[in-house]
Amino acid sequence: MTAELKTVPARDVGAAAQGRATSSWRSGIWSLPEVRWAAAATALFAAGGICQLAGAPSWLWWSLYLACYVAGGWEPGLAGLKALRERTLDVDLLMVVAAIGAAAIGQVFDGALLIVIFATSGALEALATKRTEDSVRGLLDLAPEQATRLSDDDEEEVVDAAALQVGEMILVRPGERIGADGQVLSGASAVDQASITGESLPVDKYAGDEVFAGTLNGTGVLRVRVMRPAAETVIARIVAMVAQASATKARTQLFIEKVEQRYSVVMVAATLAVFALPLLWGAAVQDSLLRAMTFMIVASPCAVVLATMPPLLAAIATAGRHGVLVKSAVVMEQLATVTAVAFDKTGTLTEGRPHLTGVHVLPGVDLTCDRLLALAAAVEHASEHPLGRAVVQAAREAGLALAPARDFTSAPGQGVRAHVEGRLVEVASPAHLIGDTGTGGIAQLVADLQGGGHTAVVVRVDGVPAGVLALADRMRSGAAETVTHLRALTGAAPVLLTGDNARAAGYLAVQAGISEVRADLLPADKVTAVHELQGQGGRLALVGDGVNDAPALASAHVGIAMGRAGSDLALDTADAVITRDELATVPAVIALARRAHRLVVANLIIAATFIAVLVAWDLLGDLPLPLGVAGHEGSTIIVGLNGLRLLRNAAWRRATTER
Repeated sequence: MTAELKTVPARDVGAAAQGRATSSWRSGIWSLPEVRWAAAATALFAAGGICQLAGAPSWLWWSLYLACYVAGGWEPGLAGLKALRERTLDVDLLMVVAAIGAAAIGQVFDGALLIVIFATSGALEALATKRTEDSVRGLLDLAPEQATRLSDDDEEEVVDAAALQVGEMILVRPGERIGADGQVLSGASAVDQASITGESLPVDKYAGDEVFAGTLNGTGVLRVRVMRPAAETVIARIVAMVAQASATKARTQLFIEKVEQRYSVVMVAATLAVFALPLLWGAAVQDSLLRAMTFMIVASPCAVVLATMPPLLAAIATAGRHGVLVKSAVVMEQLATVTAVAFDKTGTLTEGRPHLTGVHVLPGVDLTCDRLLALAAAVEHASEHPLGRAVVQAAREAGLALAPARDFTSAPGQGVRAHVEGRLVEVASPAHLIGDTGTGGIAQLVADLQGGGHTAVVVRVDGVPAGVLALADRMRSGAAETVTHLRALTGAAPVLLTGDNARAAGYLAVQAGISEVRADLLPADKVTAVHELQGQGGRLALVGDGVNDAPALASAHVGIAMGRAGSDLALDTADAVITRDELATVPAVIALARRAHRLVVANLIIAATFIAVLVAWDLLGDLPLPLGVAGHEGSTIIVGLNGLRLLRNAAWRRATTER
């Protein structure tokens, strides 16, 4: 690792980004109107209370309390009136009416207290929503504001990164952040792309490689052709997909809203009855009105409504900070009910690119393994084929010197050939260099390697087969542990669904600890497999990355896309995106969703218990209005704060270890 990269390791970049996001969140709190009005209402209420206790003229503290009514009640009151015009009785309007009723009978302090607590509850929900949005938009802080654009005659111009157009070329110097998603045209460097892929080590980038906006360049100089406009970079696409997460409604919330409308009508009728019936038996008007106002306050479903969204929004925010962007609260609820998980193979359980796994020199050939690899890499150096790049990378990692190749030729399906140090070296598939059957031990060696899930590449020197290179897609780090974790979490063994051949799929499944494998699947076959698995009573989460996975992702109970190399279609179709390509986050986010669901249930029980106790007290006893306000609106704050517990990092740490 170079000196530059040592000074800015991935964890420090992440910490700096999180620090900026936290600072931005704190400074942006006051941009929320709910927070500003709640703070104003609280300040006016406190001032009124101080004046009242100090013996100031009644007109002064009454004025302060009424100003508190206006500051904290005008927004919910206006929203309630708009809902009323649409023939919907909103609970916000009921709260404002209850507060005005309290003031009408001389209980202005109690009404002001109701307004303050109600406004504070709304501010808490707004803060939870903003925290969710900021955790997503914080990703954009990693992208630089400016980039160095190169003209056709290599003249440099510093421009806004957002103004870069597809096809333009930018220059990225050592230590700079890359200004756009693009393809390297020339140069070589190690790029720290932990902010996008989560990889702990820099990735070597050469001509033809893709780079991402916001990633950190190492010691080399890169010339990059812009492949996507700023609004369509990997970071921007991820942000756009989840920008509306905080505004979505969970199914439980929608159900509660339907119940709330009917409940509110019943509550108004019951309030009128509580007021009118005692009058028939000679009760005082003020006593009946006070009891009716108290009933309307304690019976309102504020806490029930607030019980649902804060836990789900907090879970979305926490998952977003740890590399899983959940698109909506509905998806978070669906994740909580997942009972089985299926994986795609290439690019999901594996890294999606080949690696050299072995070098085999044939008997009787006067070459060492290193020498054979060096000759093959020298020829493949000019090749664009993924297998060729894997061979060259392996030679570099082994520290082998590559001699220059002359007379290089490449033909699709026929491999490559060139002269290296006076020897004709050919690298190609076994079918091309040794035929369908082959001769002697090389045929058996190729068959054994292919039977073990490897791709075999034959190296021929001066017309004579010299050895075989074995290549394979490497399984992602932690894949086996993730499979074990999911089996313990869901009670069902994960399934492998892949379009790859059964031999390669079976080899990987053994490594990952997966017993059920469905291979050679076309996109339609994957959809059929998903339907079959869900038809058995399971709620399936499918993890994939490619265009061929998109139909199955849409069909699954929950679709999860790998964000690093995921296709645009897969990213758009999936319900959640793993931005750092860490498979361990799959069981973690499922466990977090289950905890959020448990908190929703607990909150509903708390809210229903408070309402039942307070209503019974008011109808059967003599519940003071201040105590009714404090009890009911206090329960609203309790359930709100209970849900926001999931914003803590400890919630994610607990989810990663839950079984």
